[in-house]
Amino acid sequence: MTTLVAILAEAWSEIRVHKLRVILSLVGVFLAVFGMTSIAAAGDIGRQLVAESSERSGGRPATVTIQAYPLFTSPDTELISTALREVVERYDIRWSSLVVDQQIVANFPGQSEYVQARSVDAAYGTMHRLLMEQGRWFAPGDVDRYAPALVVSPSFLARVGGFDPNDPPTVRLGGESPVMATVIGVLKGEDFGAPFAYLLNDAASRWVSGDNPYGQPPMLEMWVPPEQVEQVSAAATGDLRLTLPGHDVYASRVDAGDQLVQLDLALNYGVRGIGYFALLLGGVGVLNVGLVVVRQRIREIGVRRSFGATSGRVFITILLESVCATAVAGALAIGCAVALVLNLPYEQILSVPIEDLPPFPLQAAVEGFLAATAVGALAGIVPAIVAVRARVIDAIRY
Repeated sequence: MTTLVAILAEAWSEIRVHKLRVILSLVGVFLAVFGMTSIAAAGDIGRQLVAESSERSGGRPATVTIQAYPLFTSPDTELISTALREVVERYDIRWSSLVVDQQIVANFPGQSEYVQARSVDAAYGTMHRLLMEQGRWFAPGDVDRYAPALVVSPSFLARVGGFDPNDPPTVRLGGESPVMATVIGVLKGEDFGAPFAYLLNDAASRWVSGDNPYGQPPMLEMWVPPEQVEQVSAAATGDLRLTLPGHDVYASRVDAGDQLVQLDLALNYGVRGIGYFALLLGGVGVLNVGLVVVRQRIREIGVRRSFGATSGRVFITILLESVCATAVAGALAIGCAVALVLNLPYEQILSVPIEDLPPFPLQAAVEGFLAATAVGALAGIVPAIVAVRARVIDAIRY
């Protein structure tokens, strides 16, 4: 143990003596590790950003939709909704929502117009990662309100004025039998260029009579474990075909889970490959400087050998000089990468909301440090062999 400590101290002292050359040789290693770990962290953030954007439109993995179309008549919304609700209760689906797209009349100040609306259940917001700019998403208690609650797009809010949570804006919905609705929240990052509103299914059936211009029946969305998609789909469609004779029933998975897995693999291996290649180039620089330094220290090595230093002691000392230097460079690079990644204002840079910012990837930091140390070992072997092979008498005469 004492011998190892002495060798490490000796290697570190040599690094301090030749610090200028060492620093210059380690620039490549520092930049390579910094780039590798930073890009790995950026890759994680990019994958999370893509995943969240996909989940806002298609739902979380795995989101299954079930629809039932009548073959010979127009859709009976109440009948289909009841059958879909029974499927949820029968199979105890924790996360589900009926989805009905429609048009409702909104009486804005100065004019009335049709706006796109979607009636959903409260779980829909969690299933689709909907973020709020102001206010809140629906809560279970909103079902018992005496007037419908709305979550609207920024374009909708602009028609009714600003948002004050203490005095939320209201808008009159409907034509012949209007009802005053209250805006309880404004969506973040979702503006469809025209007024758009979400409302609860119970409130829509009780207060709002919308138009369904496309004749689409209600759709059931379920968030289930990916390994249960086929089982749940088969069971639900089988039950609905029995419950709704004369209907064409089908289920499909609508989230982008499989595509995101492929994207994740491509980004992961691509980022690592680029980082390791850059690190290899940095190791070549360390090797070149190490050979130059050994040539300049050949007389010193000869003197040590003449005073009894063994070949193994010389070899390990030269090797550890390279390893210690690259390990320090790797640690500094990782520290700088962590400071950069954790303090960047991502939403301002990307202009896209991100809900769950991933932590700095510990695996990338460990791999970067180990790779830097390994490069130092590989780059130090050749100079160490050159130092060991030098004959004592020739080294002293050098």
